[in-house]
Amino acid sequence: MRNVCKGCLVGLAGMLLFSSVASSQTREPNKPIRADEGKTVVDQLSKNGSGGPAPRQDITGSWAGPASPKENPVPPMTVWGEEQFRAHKSHSHYSEAESNDPMKYCDPLGFPRDMLYQTRGIAFAPMPGRMIQLSQFNRVWREIWTDGRQLPKNVGGRSPDAPDPRWYGYSVGRWEGDYTFVVDTIGSDERSWLDTAGHPHSIDMRVQERYTRLDHNTLEVTITVDDSKAYTKPFAITTSHFKWIPNQELREEICVPSLMQEYLNVIGDPAGDSTGK
Repeated sequence: MRNVCKGCLVGLAGMLLFSSVASSQTREPNKPIRADEGKTVVDQLSKNGSGGPAPRQDITGSWAGPASPKENPVPPMTVWGEEQFRAHKSHSHYSEAESNDPMKYCDPLGFPRDMLYQTRGIAFAPMPGRMIQLSQFNRVWREIWTDGRQLPKNVGGRSPDAPDPRWYGYSVGRWEGDYTFVVDTIGSDERSWLDTAGHPHSIDMRVQERYTRLDHNTLEVTITVDDSKAYTKPFAITTSHFKWIPNQELREEICVPSLMQEYLNVIGDPAGDSTGK
């Protein structure tokens, strides 16, 4: 058991060290990390072709996506947005020990960051009145209501009946035509980051996802952010492509707090100690 735990720690350390080193030394802002030289599951599945025409109003099943989809530049931030951004210490500018990235503590990635980093795999399962979305990383699931309800109002407000913000917000979905599933989300907890670079968002942020099934094997995902408290205009933060997984299996990838803390104690924090002790 001790050897197994040691192996887990070494693997986690390697992943985190690569992430921090690649981010600080070689990665340009808002560009995907490609440590695999193009040999991702998505690249492999792309060889399967279109698989034929897309079924109507159906995105059911498991899809493989990029670990870090390419992100578009964010527009100029507001004064509030700039203040929040300066307080976020990402791995691209700080050591592991100095960073305050929520992921460092295995806190929830939140939404929409979970669709911008460590996506790798998602799955959809329709249920009466809702669509369930499962994310491979940390086994997170979302309820996307399709029963015609409206999004809640005054999330995080002071009135007794105001709903609390959630890490993954409140979501409703609808079909637009036969091939595009549209999801609108509000109420994402401000403690989560918008992306790995540390861009902020407010409780007032509204996010729209558009899942367009281009053919049987290809799902195009566009995510648009509208947050006037943090940014001067709405913007599409990414458009990425997912591929149909024939065997319908998602790997288990979980951020384990105890292993993360052990990594920080043994490697992360000492590496950032400027005293050399």
